[in-house]
Amino acid sequence: MKKPQKLKAKTKATGREKAKAPARMSSAIRRVNPAALYPPNGYTHVVEATGRRTIYISGQVPSDKNGNVVGVGEFRAQAVQVFENLKAALAAAEAGFGDVVKANYYVLDMSNITVLREVRSGYLGSAAPASTLVEVRRLAREEFLVEIEMIAVSAR
Repeated sequence: MKKPQKLKAKTKATGREKAKAPARMSSAIRRVNPAALYPPNGYTHVVEATGRRTIYISGQVPSDKNGNVVGVGEFRAQAVQVFENLKAALAAAEAGFGDVVKANYYVLDMSNITVLREVRSGYLGSAAPASTLVEVRRLAREEFLVEIEMIAVSAR
């Protein structure tokens, strides 16, 4: 299993360290924003993936490895924990955010979109996947404010 890359600089968006370089982009993935469609904000309209492995990451919630909810009532803290969980799940499959081709976001309150975009860009960089964002009435536990699932394709 690959070791996670070393972290270097802190970001304002996440309050955590991140690598200086943007997310690694796999040569098996092509991202396209057709001129006939409106300019996307933090996602890509069309993602073509031709890798060897498809990796499905179940919806990740703001729980730490012991199952404790992180950041009760604090959207940013919960979003950061969810992305940390996604990072760990991708690493377990020897993949990274640059391999992600589709993300589904579920939030309780759409007014948190700006914070979600800030946190997301701190992890995804310029490797924006095709995405769907949905406001829902409730998630699996009352304390959860956000859940994110991803699909990645890896050439390895």
